[in-house]
Amino acid sequence: MTGLLAAAAAGAAGARRGLAATTERVVADRLTGLAIGGIDPVAYFTDGRALPGLPRFEASAAGVIWRFRNEDNRAFFLAHPDIYGPQFGGYDPLDVARGVTVAGRAEVWLIAGQRLYLFAREESRDVFAADPAAVLRAARARWPGLRETLAQ
Repeated sequence: MTGLLAAAAAGAAGARRGLAATTERVVADRLTGLAIGGIDPVAYFTDGRALPGLPRFEASAAGVIWRFRNEDNRAFFLAHPDIYGPQFGGYDPLDVARGVTVAGRAEVWLIAGQRLYLFAREESRDVFAADPAAVLRAARARWPGLRETLAQ
């Protein structure tokens, strides 16, 4: 696991310069308040791709606004935000495992163990996909401490 994290960190050092960590517990656009750029989180599961939600199907949860493609998706999410919402508040799990919060991108994602993960870089997604259990062990150990440093 340590080798995987080190390799990913070294390979992505240049890419990281263009990314900014945020200070919210759930990653949201600072101007609109939209989580995951307005993408419907349930669509990742039902349609297998990132699809934009519609303003008429919005809900507020965890301090951010979520958009959905239809009423059913909104209802599914509100009943089970822990399942349909991105894990680690939408932060890249590989970076969380390293002890930093870097916002994931809606278009770089993976469902593993029936949970949604967003990644800052495709390289991070590839490292995660190679050994999700190891990355998740490290990320879950670090997340409670990191989460406490983020604004509510």
